[in-house]
Amino acid sequence: MGVSRAALSQHLKALEQRLDVRLLHRTTRDMSLTEEGQRLFDALQGALASVERALAEPSGLIRINTSRVAAQALLEPHLAEFLARYPRLRVELVLADGFSNIVADGMDAGIRLGESLDEHMVAVPITPMVRMAVVGSPGYFERHGTPAEPADLMRHNCLAYRFTSSGAIDRWSFTSPDAEGRTIVLEPQGNAVFNDDESMLRAALQGVGLVKHLDLCMRQHLASGALVRVLQPWCAPFPGFFLYVPSRAQMPAKIRALMDFLVGKRAALQ
Repeated sequence: MGVSRAALSQHLKALEQRLDVRLLHRTTRDMSLTEEGQRLFDALQGALASVERALAEPSGLIRINTSRVAAQALLEPHLAEFLARYPRLRVELVLADGFSNIVADGMDAGIRLGESLDEHMVAVPITPMVRMAVVGSPGYFERHGTPAEPADLMRHNCLAYRFTSSGAIDRWSFTSPDAEGRTIVLEPQGNAVFNDDESMLRAALQGVGLVKHLDLCMRQHLASGALVRVLQPWCAPFPGFFLYVPSRAQMPAKIRALMDFLVGKRAALQ
């Protein structure tokens, strides 16, 4: 415990003086509890165990700044399980597209893509590597054909996403699958623009046009065949989502619980 024998001896002597009772038998070689010391130890053991449990059990409010995409894919599906496992915890989700300074904003933790994080942040990956995916409905491809390379997208109805924070249109970036690794950037020129991921996906499911979005967020639709993926060789993998916190030092039990829980869910996404 980092306490010297001399300091511990002084604490014990002070306790004996306060209680006016001898708690320990002492010789130059040995030490043992007196009857009174044993009774005190037995009486306090349960109370000390309760204190340890209270300090170790996660409790209180966790304020998490996260993008809407991360909240929908990584937090909302598991929120009931997390709160049932830790009944003394409360969670507040603050949804924002832009990167958050969690210290300045009074947050306990944040969730963002690895490419958005400051290199000095304390962060752990909570998803495997991810890819962007260009997808459309089977009916759309039956009517308009399948693009073989990014240049073909100029002949397709590519639905756009506008960032709420900056107002900019999300441009579609591709990396050639050859050794050169050329980067190709296009601005989608479709007949609809969205600032909500779910609305954009619903339009794609209806066959309105193509969308480019994180494959992690479309696993269900891709598995069912409701959406079909194209140009996959042109979409290079990149670091996924990270949970980031202000510091590793003296990390609160509630933050450790959240971190361990989300890291545990990462395996299921492999």
